[in-house]
Amino acid sequence: MTERTLPPRRLAAAFAPALLLAASAALSACVAPVGPVEVTRFHAPDIARLGRGTIRVEPAPGQADNLEFRAYAASVARELARVGYSEPLPGQSGSEQVALLTLERQTFKPQRSRGPVSVGVGGATGGYGSGVGLGLGIDLSGPPKDQVGTRIFVAIRERAAPPAATALWEGRAQFTVRADSPLAQAPLGSAKVAEALFKGFPGQSGETIQVK
Repeated sequence: MTERTLPPRRLAAAFAPALLLAASAALSACVAPVGPVEVTRFHAPDIARLGRGTIRVEPAPGQADNLEFRAYAASVARELARVGYSEPLPGQSGSEQVALLTLERQTFKPQRSRGPVSVGVGGATGGYGSGVGLGLGIDLSGPPKDQVGTRIFVAIRERAAPPAATALWEGRAQFTVRADSPLAQAPLGSAKVAEALFKGFPGQSGETIQVK
């Protein structure tokens, strides 16, 4: 029996599908969140005015209007358009409703669930050769990775001067990922949390759900 060796080009072609599959799996693992997005929403009894008319996303009182905030505001605006709202036409000074957005971001280090070194005794008791052993376990995984928590609040109100402005809908969404996850950055994280917040809009008032 003779052995056959594939030419370099045919060999590369044979391995290409497996390499693509491995790359795809690695990318999916990179962008997967640590846990689901927790969402809570409240709305007025009359929901007829929700999801219709013009609306504009604006910073809530005390909220800094910076580049990171604008990335989250753009994601919220896209979701508002998806549920039926429209943006004011160019030249229009205002909108019928306003979505006040608050963004909170926090980086923290989680607590280790167990110590780095553990000692245990295993096996049956008895004389020589009974199998009694002393086990020493050392955790070499290093300190826990930094985590980034993201939370947004959105309040939809009629466009009117306080206290005449009527609150129509309020919602908050939050999730936590490792600091080195792509979802810890604004481009992906803002889309993820905004999509979860407006999933099934306006939602069940007062209910907290987990959106995967």
